[in-house]
Amino acid sequence: MAKKPKKGGQGTPATAALETAAVPYTVHAYPHDPAAASYGGEAAEALGVPAERVFKTLVADVDGVLTVGVVPVAGKLDLKALAAAVGGKRAAMADPAAAERSSGYVLGGISPLGQRRPLRTVVDASALDHPTVYVSAGRRGLEVELSPDHLVALTGARTAAIAR
Repeated sequence: MAKKPKKGGQGTPATAALETAAVPYTVHAYPHDPAAASYGGEAAEALGVPAERVFKTLVADVDGVLTVGVVPVAGKLDLKALAAAVGGKRAAMADPAAAERSSGYVLGGISPLGQRRPLRTVVDASALDHPTVYVSAGRRGLEVELSPDHLVALTGARTAAIAR
């Protein structure tokens, strides 16, 4: 059963989207360190979860169209593979301000769920190897755990090998 965000400001557009969809999920909060070198690495370590199960949400520009790539924090987004997955030719990381404007989230807290303007999304196929995965709940220091199938369904994503 879906767990509602705890009172005290943990509700985000991502958790609202999960509530609306009525899918099972769990919110995990941890104290965010502004000096952390990697938001995703910090989340994996703070939650005691293997980095292969914690996924980061990256916004890229594929042939002029903003596109989301969701990859394990242990790896990197393969821009050529992302472009190929959506039938594009060229991909580059999106301008950070454009990513924030489009998603409605700040860098380090961009969630693939509940984005202001839903973007085409590709989830790395390795997500399907796990019973649950962790993605940003829409704020630094807040992760949501859910099944990869629900993540794919709720974002309208396709899956492909986009991590290296």
